[in-house]
Amino acid sequence: MKTIHGAASFLLSSDLVSLFVTQEGGHLAPVTFKIDDRIVSPYALAPWLPDEVDATLPVLLKNLRGDFLCLPFGPQENGPPHGETANASWKFVSQVDLSLTLEMEASDVSAKITKTLSLRPGETAIYLTHQIDGLEGDWSYGTHPILDLSSLPSGTARLSVSPFRWASVYPECFSNPADGARQQLEIGAIFSDLTEVPLADDGTTNLTYYPSESPTDDLVMMISEASSEEQPFAWSACVFDGYVWFALKNPTDFPATMFWISNGGRSAAPWHSLHTARIGIEDVCSHFCDSVDISRKDLLHNLSVPCTRSFSKDQPVTLKNIQAVAAVPLNFGKVQSIIPVSEHEIQITGENGDSVTVPLNWNFVTGH
Repeated sequence: MKTIHGAASFLLSSDLVSLFVTQEGGHLAPVTFKIDDRIVSPYALAPWLPDEVDATLPVLLKNLRGDFLCLPFGPQENGPPHGETANASWKFVSQVDLSLTLEMEASDVSAKITKTLSLRPGETAIYLTHQIDGLEGDWSYGTHPILDLSSLPSGTARLSVSPFRWASVYPECFSNPADGARQQLEIGAIFSDLTEVPLADDGTTNLTYYPSESPTDDLVMMISEASSEEQPFAWSACVFDGYVWFALKNPTDFPATMFWISNGGRSAAPWHSLHTARIGIEDVCSHFCDSVDISRKDLLHNLSVPCTRSFSKDQPVTLKNIQAVAAVPLNFGKVQSIIPVSEHEIQITGENGDSVTVPLNWNFVTGH
């Protein structure tokens, strides 16, 4: 156990990856990846230390960093925002070879959650497993990766997701001016292309380029296309300077991907407009970032999109994700596709036609 950015954290390392996970909240970061002759660290750390902010704030905000499990996703009436899984203490279970296992008895959802992070020799990938036991009823959930692009010039990183069949800006005010916050996107705007997302003051913006020069915080959600034989997983990607961070998911488990575009739009504490050039790329089963009670209203039923999952206490559920990086040429542009090319390899293709082949056990997320 080490104290990293003010939080006691577990360490797991391989030949190419070194990661920390906070004991309180299970937040993943920092993570360093060795690709070619460089070390990269794409995950964000909050621009404050836990003991520098109001002690009454939830652990979620004190430790805010990297990725964490949200169960439920969003606020809830009888528990902390994004659940005890993102706020309470995780118990060490084991560390065997290249796997770290933690567990939690979460009182807010009355369930046991087992978190396992695994690495593989020769791969720059993190395999994440969350086994949920004893959960009963309809619940929202999601991942919460936050990337830090503050070292890059404006508009030089590129964002993309796998094909989606519906997308929308958050349908209410996401950044309330009454709270000293600002947003730029048109509330509730439906769009079909990330390059043409409606702005509140007319016109459109291209969300595939980031960081933005607009000091705002916005939220959009894309409903992933179902998997197929040719495309057995859904993906999201962020191209940095010569490398790409990407995530793979099973769209049956995680129907949607959200972009939390956090670029200094929140001026209230603890944000103080310091949380800039961050992007949350969150795979969810939820109605945007709304409370679990709102998600249970099934507001996207007309699109055949579930906002919660029905759990039975007698049937454990296992959720799996892969988050990884790979080297790409400097002129790669945004990712156009990520497809399997063998049982243990994927091919990532950029908008300019370049492709890279990456060793990866992609079957991990499909359950095959």
